[in-house]
Amino acid sequence: MPDLAPYAAREERSRGRQYSERAPDHRSEYQRDRDRIIHCAAFRRLEYKTQVFVNHEGDMFRTRLTHSIEVAQIGRTIARALKLNEDLTEAICLAHDLGHTPFGHAGQDILDECMKPYGGFEHNLQSLRVVDLLEERYADFPGLNLTFETREGILKHCSRTNAMLLGEIGQRFLDRQQPGLEAQVANIADEIAYNNHDVDDGLRSGLITMEQLKETDLFREQLDRVKSTWPELNGRRVCHEVIRRMINLLVNDLVETSATEIQNRNPSGIEEVRQSESVMIRLSEGTQEKHIQLKQFLRNNLYKHERVKLMTREAKERIRELFSAYMERPGVLPEEVQERIQQAEKQASDQGVPRIIADYIAGMTDRFAIAEFERVNS
Repeated sequence: MPDLAPYAAREERSRGRQYSERAPDHRSEYQRDRDRIIHCAAFRRLEYKTQVFVNHEGDMFRTRLTHSIEVAQIGRTIARALKLNEDLTEAICLAHDLGHTPFGHAGQDILDECMKPYGGFEHNLQSLRVVDLLEERYADFPGLNLTFETREGILKHCSRTNAMLLGEIGQRFLDRQQPGLEAQVANIADEIAYNNHDVDDGLRSGLITMEQLKETDLFREQLDRVKSTWPELNGRRVCHEVIRRMINLLVNDLVETSATEIQNRNPSGIEEVRQSESVMIRLSEGTQEKHIQLKQFLRNNLYKHERVKLMTREAKERIRELFSAYMERPGVLPEEVQERIQQAEKQASDQGVPRIIADYIAGMTDRFAIAEFERVNS
């Protein structure tokens, strides 16, 4: 095992798994978590789930799968630099989007609207539901039976109402505690990845331009440096060089700022990290402001672009009609889903049937959701 800081997560001090298992022979417990995530069906389906652009818009745009791999790469770099547990960080990064619906945030928003009378829907909570319950791979237990620390990192945020239903994994939200540092790293690695790579996809799509992006300090400063070093460089190489430099700047700033923050607070172990009043993994104030400025630019110029809004409206309509059709005509659902519904009805659960339908829809890829929409409306 690499040299870990005293405040890093260590498997010998792990809170363990929900179901007891024999220790793995040739890998760590957190490596086992990572491998189970990579081999699960929900992870494979991320290949055909939207990041910003619906999957059929083009093969060059990012999907939830490529995004998750990019988050893991950034997360591992940060974890190694801070002497945190790299295996745990990687597992959390790879699993963080497992519960995402088809059609990105548009799918989540409309599924939440459909599920409002039945407890709502939130992709972060759904990711935990996937690894705890919905994956069916092992004879001895449901889900993937991941360690507490990986599950803690997957559940980035949670309402008090939901936290009260989750037992130990939800307790930190009731006690207002922080997650471990590896979970904090995964959270900000996610932000760094999607902001910078949405810039790349936005430029590739033609929905935003470099001229527009020069409104943001982070992009303009790096573009000026690139142009100063290579005045004749143009096209995609300029774009990639700027994005590479932005990611490098953010990661370096994060590592330096976080190392200072950790040193100042001097936690003796992961439990002291959890009991701290605020996160220790963070950007410096100046860099955070630039990062937020870039995020706001993308929200206003890319995510609210008319072409993206059109995709969003179409996606929401498909999900809404699918949910309504399944609720009104459960006979159109696959046999195994109908069996789960029948079991829920026997248990007289107020939200059992809608939740099963939401699980089914959330697990769909973009392409399958489009095909299902056409099938149930044919």
